[in-house]
Amino acid sequence: MTEAPAREGSGRPGGDRLARLVFALLVVGCFAAFLITQRLKHTPTAVQHFELTPFFSPYPNGHVKEASISFKLAHAEVVTVTIIDASGATVATLVRGHPVPRYKVFSLRWNGRRGDARRYRELRSPHGLAIVAPLNTGAIAPAGEYRVRLGLSHHSPVYSPQSFALVAP
Repeated sequence: MTEAPAREGSGRPGGDRLARLVFALLVVGCFAAFLITQRLKHTPTAVQHFELTPFFSPYPNGHVKEASISFKLAHAEVVTVTIIDASGATVATLVRGHPVPRYKVFSLRWNGRRGDARRYRELRSPHGLAIVAPLNTGAIAPAGEYRVRLGLSHHSPVYSPQSFALVAP
């Protein structure tokens, strides 16, 4: 058996044109995805820097009595800083509606107590950094793992990437 030679234009009419169009759309889509990815890679995240004390013990015989919390924001924001337990429940509110300038380290201390802070102490680090020390007056939170949740005025809440531990004596 001999095969008949393929004729030009055989197949569905316009099939070649449709294939070219689909290919062109795929190329344009890939190029657009590349540009969007490059932009996202260079867009700063809302929180530029997050530091936490790995563990603390607010009891009289505890060596580290307060948890240190520091962060830096890419944009000026009004923040609410809360401490949450492993189940995601709010344990303490350190600041509510506090303005934080962009690219400045904002440092807080948590005394391990539950509830909303009603007052604050302003401290200075040995390097001159201002530290806000909220005075929560509730009972001491139970020993366990905790995280920080930042409520931001212009973004979704941000959670500390790692947890820290409140250690019982």
